[in-house]
Amino acid sequence: MSALNLSWHSKSLDSQVALRCGAYPTCSHQTNALAFRGSESMGHSLKFPFGNSSAKTRLRNHIRPPLRVVCMDYPRPDLDNTVNFLEAALLSSSFRSSPRPAKPLNVVIAGAGLAGLSTAKYLADAGHKPILLEARDVLGGKVAAWKDDDGDWYETGLHIFCKIGSNSFVNSAASSLYNAFSNSSLLYLLFNVFLWKVLNIPLLYGFSVFTFGDFIIDLIESLFCFLQVGAYPNVQNLFGELGINDRLQWKEHSMIFAMPNKPGEFSRFDFPEVLPAPLNGILAILKNNEMLTWPEKVKFAIGLLPAIVGGQAYVEAQDGLSVQEWMRKQDFLWLLDTDSCLEYPEGVPDRVTTEVFIAMSKALNFINPDELSMQCILIALNRFLQEKHGSKMAFLDGNPPERLCMPIVDHIQSRGGEVKLNSRIKKIELNDDGTVKSFLLNTGDVIEGDVYVFATPVDILKLLLPDNWKEIPYFKKLEKLVGVPVINVHIWFDRKLKNTYDHLLFSRSPLLSVYADMSLTCKEYYDPNKSMLELVFAPAEEWISRSDSEIIDATMGELAKLFPDEISADQSKAKIVKYHVVKTPRSVYKTVPDCEPCRPLQRSPIEGFYLAGDYTKQKYLASMEGAVLSGKLCAQAIIQIVTVLSSELNNDYEFLVARGQGSLTEATIS
Repeated sequence: MSALNLSWHSKSLDSQVALRCGAYPTCSHQTNALAFRGSESMGHSLKFPFGNSSAKTRLRNHIRPPLRVVCMDYPRPDLDNTVNFLEAALLSSSFRSSPRPAKPLNVVIAGAGLAGLSTAKYLADAGHKPILLEARDVLGGKVAAWKDDDGDWYETGLHIFCKIGSNSFVNSAASSLYNAFSNSSLLYLLFNVFLWKVLNIPLLYGFSVFTFGDFIIDLIESLFCFLQVGAYPNVQNLFGELGINDRLQWKEHSMIFAMPNKPGEFSRFDFPEVLPAPLNGILAILKNNEMLTWPEKVKFAIGLLPAIVGGQAYVEAQDGLSVQEWMRKQDFLWLLDTDSCLEYPEGVPDRVTTEVFIAMSKALNFINPDELSMQCILIALNRFLQEKHGSKMAFLDGNPPERLCMPIVDHIQSRGGEVKLNSRIKKIELNDDGTVKSFLLNTGDVIEGDVYVFATPVDILKLLLPDNWKEIPYFKKLEKLVGVPVINVHIWFDRKLKNTYDHLLFSRSPLLSVYADMSLTCKEYYDPNKSMLELVFAPAEEWISRSDSEIIDATMGELAKLFPDEISADQSKAKIVKYHVVKTPRSVYKTVPDCEPCRPLQRSPIEGFYLAGDYTKQKYLASMEGAVLSGKLCAQAIIQIVTVLSSELNNDYEFLVARGQGSLTEATIS
């Protein structure tokens, strides 16, 4: 038995608080309330049994053969002429083309995550002076990362960048399907026989051949109209504006799921590049018969028809249901003649949830389907169905603070803005009329400005919210919005794992969400000899206060199922060289049912005070895209109100001085 000294490092984050070497930084009592003392870093010398690795070859047509680990990036998809990209580009250009202010506004922004960085970047583009304050010594917020003593990086989360697509296919697809169903009684008959005999769904008595053709074309048109959103168009524009498009490593257009009932094997959804949406997604689903049966696929598809027909209004109405509730609520009565006495199936089969949507829910919001709002799933499904490359993924080519955040900081500073680290806000100081006077820092420094923005996570805002603001409806509704805990695990092994991919992988395990071998997927982390797995441990609510050793033991137990020939829980096969555990007790807001009405607009009822963050009103929910877009909307709101009101005085700065620090008003969220 040999002894292996492990370097144990842990970070517990409240999106502002970092715990290093077991020492708590000086901060307000309010901020400490989000820290978990069980996550202090520890150093141990542990003994692990060494043994020979066993190898058992698994050759299946849907998994990559052993000893064939491939690292290959794919060309950047065609983005620049898509509708969503152009809409985002137009918003970006509006800041650069806006009239230059006679005297730039000093805008104090709390939080240097993507929301704060985005707000500052676009205000600087409009000619104003942002002063960005970050509590910690690292940029990025939820995309922060740190370098250990060996020079290796470990991150707050496993971050994936998605592509955007366009809808040019809709007319030809709708027309083709219309012609097929309208002119072929045989197709219509076969469709009914399939429903009745294979799925036990009664005949569609209410339709004639021609009216059914109209129904099909309406479905197709509704499919492309419902929820007109794209996958990360504002993030993609940001990369282009900064000149760093080459820092995204695009992967093959696939979604890869582990098979819990077949340890060590994977099931793929491959989206053919030659087909437009939604045909590429439909074919990817139809070709995969390992996760869902044909009857389950069709029943789920029929369950989605109300969403396709109902469009945006239907999707928004589903915010009150969890994924699990929505699945069980679906029935097919709306397809039937009211006089039909035949039996009909009720609800989408539970296996659809367990096989697909547990993994999807954990990947989207780090929680299970019994908690996640169905609205979140419908938005994601729309991305996959509406856009040819809606599910195409890319990895950043290195650590986010240097490869993404620093270019934004350089851009801000080149236009006269400031970025200050280690500037934790202790208190929002108010004037007598309730408007903001200044931000008081833990150091005792007082930061004053013309306009103030809070771009921190919602939980930090709620801790620092002044007492006389708390009963204002705009702020009171924030009580419903709570950050979800998440744990990010990094494990360096003593060998190169063979049963892996150069891609994001859905673990489908009870404890893990998604993972990737970063020694394959990321240029900066590339290692031809050893693997580094980065894994999202979720749901994490019951684990966030547990010790790192418990989390690693549980993770290794799950990895033994994913890599049965290479990893064992007792490390008798692949051995841990080192690991890092990063805990975020409050990450993105928890997208539970009925929280949508509580999301605030970027402009608050307090004159001169604004919010930014993915929890604020924008169409991308909790995501990097949502954070970047919220910053653009916040900057837009500041510029719009100043432009309108200052036009009377013909000077931005004079207007803000003349307002006498404003007045306290109330607002409601529409």
